[in-house]
Amino acid sequence: MSERSEALHLINTLLNDAHQPDFVWQMVAVAACVLWAFLIARWWRGRHAAGQGRLNEAGGRLAFPLIGMLLTGIAIMGLKPFMAVNLLKLAMPLLGSMALVRGVVFVLRQAFPQATWLTAWERIIAALVWGWLALYITDLAPFVIEALEQVHFTVGKQKMDLWMILHGALTVFLTVVFALWIAGVIEARLMGIHTLDSNLRIVGVRVAKALLTVLAIMFSLSLVGIDMTALSVFTGALGVGLGFGLQKIASNYVSGFIILLERSIRIGNIIQVGTESGEVTQITTRYTVLKHPGGTEFIVPNETLIGSTVQNQTYSDSQLRLTTAVGVAYDCDLEKAMVLMVEAALAQPRVLQEPAPRVFITQFADSSINLELGFWICDPDAGKMNAISEINLNIWKAFKANGISIPFPQREVRILNQPAALSAEG
Repeated sequence: MSERSEALHLINTLLNDAHQPDFVWQMVAVAACVLWAFLIARWWRGRHAAGQGRLNEAGGRLAFPLIGMLLTGIAIMGLKPFMAVNLLKLAMPLLGSMALVRGVVFVLRQAFPQATWLTAWERIIAALVWGWLALYITDLAPFVIEALEQVHFTVGKQKMDLWMILHGALTVFLTVVFALWIAGVIEARLMGIHTLDSNLRIVGVRVAKALLTVLAIMFSLSLVGIDMTALSVFTGALGVGLGFGLQKIASNYVSGFIILLERSIRIGNIIQVGTESGEVTQITTRYTVLKHPGGTEFIVPNETLIGSTVQNQTYSDSQLRLTTAVGVAYDCDLEKAMVLMVEAALAQPRVLQEPAPRVFITQFADSSINLELGFWICDPDAGKMNAISEINLNIWKAFKANGISIPFPQREVRILNQPAALSAEG
């Protein structure tokens, strides 16, 4: 019997078996396999519920259909000498399609953990798989394939048809999904190596995903029978166009890899680029995100970070020196004012004892002696202005309590050469 009519023959024999007494036993056998598969899968998930890793999660989703297929296969071999097993043979592809759908969706969820569209895609994938299975069982699949093959065209020297395109798209999809799953496993392994620098781990993950995706696409197209040399002219022209049109984007991507590899800027650094400053919260292959203490986030292209001067306040050391200035009156106790300013700085918990805060006389101004207080903190990511503000408040309180005044500019206006009328009235 040909493979083309095997599925239809299975349907016909299954309809004939429905009138036989042993059909009830086939239903009992299928129900028993499904029930045992459900119980074993539930026991397996409960035993490995606390386990971490992708394999445990994948096993939880695929346990039921795979165990069901195994038990159904055992039932077929055990019951075949004694009775017909056509219903059991029909259960095998149904369980296999369920395993395929769950496996594909699981890999997609691992590759795109934040994607909300996967819920709808799970239904679409399930509908496509079950629809094709229905066409195969009803023996309509060969006619559909033959109709799709009639729609053909030529690309260069390569003859292509609609069935080849659909088949290729499906093959590319499945191989890319498999490649993304392998990349996810590599990502989990790399992220678990805490001795390796975080930037190197990110670079390794992105390079692995890119290489595996490209290899999967090339391999899948070769499996379908598409000659890659037939697309060389098209890809060459496309590459030239992309080279001119996406020059800036390509430059940003290359700059991103350079930043990640040389580790000149890391997540958590406090940097300033031009007028934008903040903490580095994210480094992608195209841009870097800076978060200002006020909550504003700046998206800086990586090319800007490579081609301009960057002030990295925590490049090799997280300690940062801050300053605040104040003026005191000429007739005050200058040394006491300097001591009070140091004590005001040390009263702030974030100020380091070593290096110790110091006060410098910076200028003898018109109405005041200007003093500058310098102090060090080791947590610039917590903000700078809040520490300076609290120290300024401590200085103001200490000066007020000790009679040290902070002068302000004063102007005296005199009117010379008064008019005669005003002089007479005076």
